Amino acid sequence: MDAVPGIGPVTAQKLVAEFYDLASSTSAKAVGADAGVTPANYESGRSVRRRPRLSKMGKASVRAALYMPAITVMSRNTEFKQFAARLAARGKSYGVILGAVMRKLLHIIYGVVKHKAPYDPQKVLGPAATTT
Repeated sequence: MDAVPGIGPVTAQKLVAEFYDLASSTSAKAVGADAGVTPANYESGRSVRRRPRLSKMGKASVRAALYMPAITVMSRNTEFKQFAARLAARGKSYGVILGAVMRKLLHIIYGVVKHKAPYDPQKVLGPAATTT
């Protein structure tokens, strides 16, 4: 997990403690839902005109552990800078971008742990990604 950008030893230990059965999860989508970093639409009767937001129906400690790594990779990693810039160009707010980066980090961690493969930005962020 330490090879994933932004994830240090303390964050890795925290995530291992929270997701002790990460490799047995069925998909990265399920892991994201378990952490509460998936988008949730606002629906309340007839008023459905609000923006979607993070569901927050999961482990708050995982969201807290991924917060600073997400901010770090958005400012220091070129692949994630490009990812955040693409979302910003589509008119997404900073909070939505931060949630998307947290979810992307969690998906990367799931793939690294599940497949026992090293982090490869070409596989994760597309062929346009360059290694740093």
